[in-house]
Parts: sequence; structure tokens; C-alpha cells
Amino acid sequence: MKKRHTIGSFFSYILMITFSLLTILPLLWMVVNAFKPHAMIIRHPLAFPTSWYFDNFIVSWTQGHLGIYFLNSLFYSSVATLLTVLFALSSGYALSKFSYRSSRLVYMLYTLGLLITVHSVIVPLFIMETKLGIANTRLGVVLPYIAFGLPFQVFLATTYIKGIPDSLQESAIIDGSNFLQVFAKIIIPVATPIIATMFIYTFLGNWNEFVLVLTLTSELTIRSLPVGINSFAGGMSRDYGLQFAALVIGTLPMVIFYLLFRDNIAQGFAAGSTKE
Repeated sequence: MKKRHTIGSFFSYILMITFSLLTILPLLWMVVNAFKPHAMIIRHPLAFPTSWYFDNFIVSWTQGHLGIYFLNSLFYSSVATLLTVLFALSSGYALSKFSYRSSRLVYMLYTLGLLITVHSVIVPLFIMETKLGIANTRLGVVLPYIAFGLPFQVFLATTYIKGIPDSLQESAIIDGSNFLQVFAKIIIPVATPIIATMFIYTFLGNWNEFVLVLTLTSELTIRSLPVGINSFAGGMSRDYGLQFAALVIGTLPMVIFYLLFRDNIAQGFAAGSTKE
């Protein structure tokens, strides 16, 4: 029995090490090539640079207007994330703490949204936004971000808030608090772990989103960083050094963001899974 356990542990470690290498090595290869000129990447794609070539970052930042794209991504991700989390918490509170006939139906409609992908509705969404006059605007980007983010966040919020004892709400109401005060002073403070998870998860998803902005916008001044990075692979430039530098610029903020808040993600999901 002990021997079988040892063999199982051995293969588990091999699997985890293999997965880690498959994840880390491409990132290292991208970073290394970002510091090499185009000609050297073509001739020696796997070699380390003989000297660190920083011009790729300067040229890609200025030529590709990555500063504007970065600010746009920051705006879209921040605004859409804040509104998504707020709406999801409000919906989760209403669906879990108030008993009314249509609550199960509303919750079911939210969860059905998990089955809808961006690619399946991108054409009708573009037509609808064009008729409403919000295509090629920042509002036309933020609204779909919120809509596609809500189903999963409502699921998380409802599951967590349902586990908060009803006695807390009842005591506050007896003391004279209304439902809005209960939500602000009890639900939000108690649900801090899942709020952190919701915020981080939604922000990362919004930051990396590509298809919506590419389809719903045409002006370069309102496009996001992933779409701006994609332009380096098209007609604007075929310099691999610039492409790798742009990828590093777009990836580095998310890597730092994840390293800073990875514990919050784990704690939030763990807390949500233990709620009954």
C-alpha cells in the first residue's frame, strides 16, 4: 500500500513539474527574445542575447501607441469590474436573502448566461450597438464587459451570501436598519473574501479580453492593449523583436497583479466552497 502511494506521488510530481515547465518556459522564451534584434531572433531563436537590446521596448511603446492602449485597458477593466462586482453583490443579496416567486427563475437566467460565449453573439451584438449608436464608443465596450461578467460573479456572490446567517440581517432590521444599510454595513464587510476574488477574477478577464474590442471598435484611440499588441503581427510591423517586447509589456502587469493577489484568489474560492 505504501509502495503504491509512493508511485502515485512520484507521477503526481512529474505531472506538476511538466505542467510548470510548459507554462514557464514559453514565458521565459518570450522575455529573452524581447531583448534581441529581429535578425538575431530569425537566426538564433533559442539563443540568449549577446547584449541586451532595449530599443524593442522603446520603439514598440511609441510606434504602437501602447501608452494609449494601456490607459484604455485600465479604464475598461476598472470601470467594468467595479460595476460588475457591485451589480453581482446586489443581485446575490437579493437572490439569497429575499424569498419571492421569481427568484429561482432570475437565478436560473443568470446561470444560463454562463453558457453564452462572446463568439456566439458577437454579430448580433455589433448590429444592436450600431442601431443604438454606441458602437465604436467606450460605453459600447464597458456594457458587454459587464454583461458577460455578471453570470459567474452572481453565482459566486449568491453562493457566498447564502451562507451568511440570517440572524445578522434580522438583528440589524430590529435595530432599525433598512435593507440598504444591511447590505452596506453587514453583507459587504462579511463578504470581503469573495469580493476580493470577484474583483481579481473579473479584472483579469477584462484586461485580457480581445474579441469584443476588436469587433466593436474601429478607432485606434479607444482600443485596448491586447488589440494594440495584435497590430504588431499584422501589416504595421513584422519585426519579431517588437512583437515580443509588446507581448512582455502586455503580460507583465498581469503577472505582477496575480503574484500580488494570488492568496486572495485562493482564500476567496476556499471560503466560497465552504459556505453552505
